[in-house]
Parts: sequence; structure tokens; C-alpha cells
Amino acid sequence: MWWIYALLSALFASLTAIFAKIGIKGVNSNLATAIRTIIILLVAWGIVLARKEAKGITTLSKQNILFICLSGLATGLSWIFYFKALQLGKVSQVAPVDKLSVALTIVLSVLFLGEALTLKTAIGAILIIAGTVVLIFPS
Repeated sequence: MWWIYALLSALFASLTAIFAKIGIKGVNSNLATAIRTIIILLVAWGIVLARKEAKGITTLSKQNILFICLSGLATGLSWIFYFKALQLGKVSQVAPVDKLSVALTIVLSVLFLGEALTLKTAIGAILIIAGTVVLIFPS
């Protein structure tokens, strides 16, 4: 079942890039990110409240809160840089380079979380890195 959510995530991430590129024409990328963040805030809290899941707030530990906040900070910075890159570059280049995050996440998951690195996963990460290099440097 996880893969259905992952595919939906990929679909909406793709649409994010297309809609953002159209929407940021002539708009400051930081302002666009701030507006986008308000929409995400409303949607996320709407889902939590509609599903009556807000009661889980009281069970969060200090570690939960710290790392959720750090994740939010990283997400915000990622969006700010992503929108600036979209404003300056082509979606067909920016979006795939942004996906270098997949390879970086694999490396960081091994280093910080102690996850096992299989040959299959390592090859996948290397291919992503190689593809990113191809897209970044002109021929």
C-alpha cells in the first residue's frame, strides 16, 4: 500500500513543479513560497481536524517536536531554493536535479540512521547522481 502513496506523492510533486513555474512568472519566489505555505497549512490542518487527529498533539515528546520542527525548517528552506531555481531555470532541469535529494537521503539514512545499504540501492543512488551531473553540466 505504501507504494500507492509514494506514486501519488510523485504525481503531485510533478504537478507542483508545473503549477509553480506558471504561477511564479513575475512574482518574487519567496512571496510565492509563503503563499504556497499558507495553502499547505490550511489543507494539512483541515485534514487533521476533519479526521479528529489533533488529539495526538498531547502525546508528542520533546524529541518528536524538535525533529518535526527541524524537518519543517528543512522543508521550508528546500521550497525557498526550489522556487528560486524554478524561477531561473527550466522545470525539465530543476525538478530532476531536485530529486538528487533521493540519493542524498540514501547516503544520510546509512550515516545517521544506520540503515543497510544494499547493492541495488547503491546502484540506484549512483545512477541518480550520474543523471544529475548530466543535467547540470552542459554538453
